[in-house]
Amino acid sequence: MTLALPRVGLGGGPLGNYLHPISDEQAEAVVDTAWQAGVRYFDTAPFYGLGLSEQRMGRALRGRPRAEYVLSTKVGRLVRPGPGGPGIFAVSDDRHVEWDFTRDGVLRSVEESLARLGLDRVDILLVHDPDRHWPQALDEAYPALADLRSQGVVRAIGVGMNQPRMLADFVRHADPDVLLAANQCTLLRRSAFDELLPLCRERAVPVVAAGLLHRGDLVTPPPDASPEVKRIAQACDEHGVPLTAAALQFPLRHPAVHSVLVGAHEPAQVTSDLRALEHPVPDGLWAALDR
Repeated sequence: MTLALPRVGLGGGPLGNYLHPISDEQAEAVVDTAWQAGVRYFDTAPFYGLGLSEQRMGRALRGRPRAEYVLSTKVGRLVRPGPGGPGIFAVSDDRHVEWDFTRDGVLRSVEESLARLGLDRVDILLVHDPDRHWPQALDEAYPALADLRSQGVVRAIGVGMNQPRMLADFVRHADPDVLLAANQCTLLRRSAFDELLPLCRERAVPVVAAGLLHRGDLVTPPPDASPEVKRIAQACDEHGVPLTAAALQFPLRHPAVHSVLVGAHEPAQVTSDLRALEHPVPDGLWAALDR
């Protein structure tokens, strides 16, 4: 890969009204706060808010020195007009996404993403959630990304998913520059540690870890938190370490994980997460959490 991944990036899901809406002004303030704090890696996708995240991310980044930051987006879903259900994003039901891992679909997706972003390029393109589309993603979508990489349109390509088995298959059968592993190398869900992360270390494929806070359960555990969440929270409390600090730093202990993504609905969350990433974590806590 011809670019270095910063240790932390801003995930664009909340900018697409993930779970609850925020205003355009609040979204811009989130990106501004991240930038002012030194964040130079930004990740988004057409799926996030059915285009809204890309629009807001692009608007907030426009005018920033383009050579100073890394921007990634994804392919595999095309945003189309017409009802289809916004799902986990609090946006109007006047558009939907259609799965498309064909070569033409990939090229359309990139063109439409650039239009929404209002930028002339992205640095990283990822095949997004091809769980049920493995043959087409490998045979059509990925080669299309490889062509864009060879032409210099993008600097790096890879895959982003919520499960480790297929990510490992992509490492074996393709040549990804980077992987985005969501919800699988966390304090609560460690499935990537068995096979995927050792394979990525062996093949020198850097991993970006995302979905680390489990919708806030590893920030402030809810009253009905699972016994494992309660155990983790108690261990952190006994060692004087904020739960969020342990959750965000945990995947970075593995040498294959080069970066973590934090998501925020408001600027204060950005500040809090970045502070948590710098909080000292004693070896004794890691020993307790590794039991």
